[in-house]
Amino acid sequence: MVTTDQAAAVEPAGTRVLLIDTHSLFVRAFFALPEMTTSAGVPTSALYGLSVLLLKLLREERPAGVAFALDAGQPTFRHARSAAYKAQRAPLAPPLRAQFDLLPRLLQAFGAPRFVAPGFEADDILATLARELSAGGTPVRVVSGDHDLFQVVDQQVDVLFVGARGQPPKHYDLAAVTARYQLRPQQLPTLAALLGDVTDNLPKVAGIGERTAQSLVARFGDARGLLAHLDQITPVRVRAALSQAAPQLLATEELARLRRDVPLPPGPRHAPIDREHLLRTRALFEELEFKSLVARVDRLLARDAAGSEG
Repeated sequence: MVTTDQAAAVEPAGTRVLLIDTHSLFVRAFFALPEMTTSAGVPTSALYGLSVLLLKLLREERPAGVAFALDAGQPTFRHARSAAYKAQRAPLAPPLRAQFDLLPRLLQAFGAPRFVAPGFEADDILATLARELSAGGTPVRVVSGDHDLFQVVDQQVDVLFVGARGQPPKHYDLAAVTARYQLRPQQLPTLAALLGDVTDNLPKVAGIGERTAQSLVARFGDARGLLAHLDQITPVRVRAALSQAAPQLLATEELARLRRDVPLPPGPRHAPIDREHLLRTRALFEELEFKSLVARVDRLLARDAAGSEG
């Protein structure tokens, strides 16, 4: 599904498109902020936190366009392949669930396209959009708090990683990802298959530490390459651990690898957030009693008006 409202931008935009990992950032905002409610008792902390981030991005990035990727809220192909995948995650807390019901109104107010693909995760949608846009020469910045998105980084795509509360977001381009992991971005699913991932409940290969895993992936490329050269791996205990875990290693690598071929409907892949949508957003902020954010929207509107006059 994709929905968008069409309108002309109020000022010349930059060239970069922002792809927003919406649900990830929404949940992160809920846990990062203290409880907030309207005077009527409607919980709003996640809505507020995501709105703060979006306004900051519009102010600082001045993107050419924006798109929102969302999870469908139902099992994906990964759940079908592994009953353990993300099985440890607790149900949404009622105050967060209530805000999920209001999230569509917030995204509609901002006006950028919203993408949902049943059977896939938002990360797969982001990877697909990044591939499509970068292949056409459009620079892309993925905004997420999920390390899994680092695997989409290339010459035209980087990630603005929104980390823990109190920590400023950090840009990860190709050089930064390589420096952090000593690997190419496309090799990160293999690293995850060796080390496991607590967040996604992916199993690790017993007895393999981070340095050993990085060395193995750097040398052999991926899980199939590694398993094809077991006779070259020392010490013997590492070779034995990999041999014993071979089916798990291949399956976990496949679960960790983002899909870049999600079937998305035809239509615009991004759109600018223009004056009309800022006004709609301002009205919603007034309803949600986000007084400080109303003032921030007013400053954006004033900047845009000055830019159009110039």
